[in-house]
Amino acid sequence: MGNNSDGGRLYLGVIGAGNPSREIYDMAEEVGRKAARRGWVVVTGGLGGVMEAAVKGASEAGGLSLGILPGGDRQEGNIYQTLSVVTNMRHARNSIIAHTSHALIAVDGEYGTLSEIALGLKLGRPVVGLKVSWKISGIITANSPGDAINKVSKLIKWNP
Repeated sequence: MGNNSDGGRLYLGVIGAGNPSREIYDMAEEVGRKAARRGWVVVTGGLGGVMEAAVKGASEAGGLSLGILPGGDRQEGNIYQTLSVVTNMRHARNSIIAHTSHALIAVDGEYGTLSEIALGLKLGRPVVGLKVSWKISGIITANSPGDAINKVSKLIKWNP
């Protein structure tokens, strides 16, 4: 699944609400931290909430992150991400997030998250749900950030 052009890194999409509860923010931060410790690149929509938390965790663990921004200004992105891509596509960027990611972890979420889940499943990407309230066929449920990361690892069978 990996290739030499990106160092064989797994790209993990971490998706969720822009305005989560503290509990959800902390879970997303832990997902980002654990992903970075495995050498994975954390991919998000580049803004606040779950997106910010995941890249904050990745950053604190010395990892890389990529924000796929909805607008045309890099300044709209959160301060923790390593790299950003401006799209000026608003919600249509969700397709880029799904295509860029080898797997996705949804931490809670709203309608934008739901669209990313659908796109990920349509593309055949593993989608793990952590505190996701929707009952969607194809989502693998996780009980904790560590459980979510372990499930992605097993589903991907990552061998760069």
